Amino acid sequence: MPRWLWITLFILLAGLVLVGRGGRTAHLPASAASAITCPMPPSFTDAAQPLQSEVNGRMQPFDIDGTRFSPQAGFSLEARVLSREDYSLGRESRFSPTDLALGWGPMAAPGMADRLHVSQGSRWYRYRWGDDGPPMPVGTIVRSSANMHMVPFDANVARQLERIKDGDVVRIHGWLVHIDDPSGWQWRSSLSREDSGAGACELVLVCSIGN
Repeated sequence: MPRWLWITLFILLAGLVLVGRGGRTAHLPASAASAITCPMPPSFTDAAQPLQSEVNGRMQPFDIDGTRFSPQAGFSLEARVLSREDYSLGRESRFSPTDLALGWGPMAAPGMADRLHVSQGSRWYRYRWGDDGPPMPVGTIVRSSANMHMVPFDANVARQLERIKDGDVVRIHGWLVHIDDPSGWQWRSSLSREDSGAGACELVLVCSIGN
């Protein structure tokens, strides 16, 4: 292969790496965050179960460059990170640089991600099992895990999110939101822990995340 082609490929690869790194630090613009607060929702009291709460006016809808963010519910949980996947391409990456596949209750047991061969891709969370069958009823897996799209509220939350690794136990506090773009594009959060398949992911505006 000609030397110039090797150099071109190297430059393209370096550019993709930089784009990927930039995508992971995405968050709401500082100018918007300074005018909008991200109040903490009621916190979970049972680590084995996420807490979804009424908005009750605590978090108001807001607009950024014409894009509407509409809080649907408060959301707070403790969960184990079964897998994480970072995104830098696609319209969704403007708001959510990272998906976390999270497990709580029985799905938070250490090693569960390996037993279920957890993987992510294309904004989906997948699992499979071997000849021995699933380690628990499938309904329990559905009710105790989910793929969640993380929307960091500000740079501090983005930095916290960037440090999260597979296997970590994290505490997340924020709001389940719907996003509406002036072009007609929409992104909707699930409001149930009982669903699976298309539309079952939570879209979380994250006020706080940590171990």
